[in-house]
Amino acid sequence: MQELLEYSFLQHALIAGILVSIASGIIGSLIVVNRMVFLAGGIAHASYGGIGIALFFSLPIFFGATLFSVAVAVLIAFITLKNKEQIDSIIGLIWAVGMAIGIVFIDKTSGYKVDLMSYLFGSILAVSKSDIYYMSIVLSIIVLVVAVFYRKLLAVSFDIEYAKLLGINTKFFYTLILVLSSLTIVIAIKVVGLILVIALLTIPTFIANRLSSSLASMMIISSFLSTIFTVVGLYISYSFDITSGASIILVGAGVLVIFSILSGYRK
Repeated sequence: MQELLEYSFLQHALIAGILVSIASGIIGSLIVVNRMVFLAGGIAHASYGGIGIALFFSLPIFFGATLFSVAVAVLIAFITLKNKEQIDSIIGLIWAVGMAIGIVFIDKTSGYKVDLMSYLFGSILAVSKSDIYYMSIVLSIIVLVVAVFYRKLLAVSFDIEYAKLLGINTKFFYTLILVLSSLTIVIAIKVVGLILVIALLTIPTFIANRLSSSLASMMIISSFLSTIFTVVGLYISYSFDITSGASIILVGAGVLVIFSILSGYRK
């Protein structure tokens, strides 16, 4: 494990992994509690459109993906609030169209063709200092927003009807959670990729949900577990020369299986 601190690119990967893990623990808890996993999945896959547009116009990847993902999150919130009966069809459509847009723009990008695998399954060893700065800013925004609106987010997450009676703008916070989810998904692109990001958001949260008694403790435990999975997965990825995103998720999945078996045995 000490080898992870000997090279700068591994140091960057470790820092990025920790930053993304904390963000995933916080937002993953909100996603699971509010039953938004499928919506977040739609945002994750649709954000590929932002990557394609950014490459085509020579924009920073994170910048293009962020703008596109936030726009998709707001669109999903608007549509699903108006038409809850057809959420599955709507998300499936946005999911497919977003990825199609990304593929078309990448096909039309002249010169170097991007390695699609690095965005679909992660490329944490390619994280740069500028990426870490961006991740740090996004994590700071997430922590600040959740801290300021924690009580309202708590009310909306566990009893939306009661939250309405309190005068809380539930539509706004519904949209806010999706927007924060889109920010988390974008910074997780380098770590686990768009295909596996939902697993990073949900596996630690599922375990944390069993071990916590409040939303705050759930966020803390989930962030801690996500960090452990990421660090161990990164070490395995470096040691055995396998894709980092897949390694991290498999570590988390293994722990989840063991936890489920032990929990069933104790019962």
